[in-house]
Amino acid sequence: MATLIENKAPSANADAMAGPDIRTFGCRLNAWESEIMRDHARAAGLGEAIIINTCAVTNEAVRQARQSIRRARRDHPDASIIVTGCAAQIEPERFAAMPEVTRVVGNMEKMKAETWEAVARGDAARTLVNDIMSVRETAGHLVDGLDGRTRAYVQVQTGCDHRCTFCIIPYGRGNSRSVPDTEITDQIRRLVDTGHQEIVLTGVDLTSWGADLDGEPKLGRLVKAILKDVPDLPRLRLSSIDAIEIDPDLFEAVTGDARIAPHLHLSLQAGDDMILKRMKRRHLRDDAIQLCQSLKAARPDIAFGADLIAGFPTETEEMFENSIKLVDDCDLAYLHVFPFSPRPGTPAARMPWSGGGVAKERAARLRAKGDAALARHLSGMIGSTQAALVERPGFARAPNFAAIRFDEHSPARAGAIVDLVISGHDGQELTGEVKA
Repeated sequence: MATLIENKAPSANADAMAGPDIRTFGCRLNAWESEIMRDHARAAGLGEAIIINTCAVTNEAVRQARQSIRRARRDHPDASIIVTGCAAQIEPERFAAMPEVTRVVGNMEKMKAETWEAVARGDAARTLVNDIMSVRETAGHLVDGLDGRTRAYVQVQTGCDHRCTFCIIPYGRGNSRSVPDTEITDQIRRLVDTGHQEIVLTGVDLTSWGADLDGEPKLGRLVKAILKDVPDLPRLRLSSIDAIEIDPDLFEAVTGDARIAPHLHLSLQAGDDMILKRMKRRHLRDDAIQLCQSLKAARPDIAFGADLIAGFPTETEEMFENSIKLVDDCDLAYLHVFPFSPRPGTPAARMPWSGGGVAKERAARLRAKGDAALARHLSGMIGSTQAALVERPGFARAPNFAAIRFDEHSPARAGAIVDLVISGHDGQELTGEVKA
């Protein structure tokens, strides 16, 4: 989450119509929003601007963003540098105080075309950041996000009503807001009509979709509506979800409809009950294990990923071992591991902590466990045929999200779903060939 995603348009010397230079930190949602900003900024004539889309999930993410800002000014002394994203939303004064920064733009403001038009005219305030907690609407444009011609990311929800003790993100994204289901199905239908083979439902807290809508519908109802109302959709994928919020309809859809990708990325965070309570999570260890076992029994081909934090305050070696064991107990294949670092403004930052050295050492051990689990998962796919979505020449994703390398000179085009016969792997990626 705190890694810089290289997502850069041509340099300031290129034609302004190519779009601004956007440097994105953090989650997939941030990367998707960068593409929306790119379109708005380009239309406003800001082709030579540098936009830094920040993340606030850890101190390291903020440090990287500030470092990127200073580097951008050093490399482009005359460029307009605009800072936005969660860190800018939470600490606008801190970024506005940097001499390298031209403007600071909030998370809601960055999604509006009129913001970029005002910036281009030069009549926008230096700091355009409003109270994110006062926002109640979810603008329709929040569901218009494309990733080239391979898959489309449809944001159905934003914000979060939960207050995990380690997380600052609700203060960057605001309270949970949902897009009505009819708007979502209409958008997905248009995307399918333009040739997209895979749709990914995404949000800050995806499984909380519907809580603010009339009747408080659950995500499962939305998923079933999409599958029913868009029968030509080849594949529907869910982004990161909260395990405790999987409702019966969602469980039934995931396990019973082959068009839903057999891959769930779970927000687990830890494998020890005491640590989960101190994180203010709403599930316990056995809840996660039971869910994964039930899903696997109903759909054996499903694969699980998970977010896990190592070195949380008060975590003992025994508690950490419970997180290690969770990898096997839940049959996890893809791990996103984060060493804990105190985030100012969160309750966890005030808890007794063993320090960064312990957190990094435990994170390394957890990643090694994850690497072994991934290799085992990939070995089990050898000899199978996967209906994979081609992302670029020679690279595709299996339905369970496994990466597959194949002949880059193959005629299989980006955005197509092709059958690939799996012959091996290197521990991280599968190798295969197009089925004759």
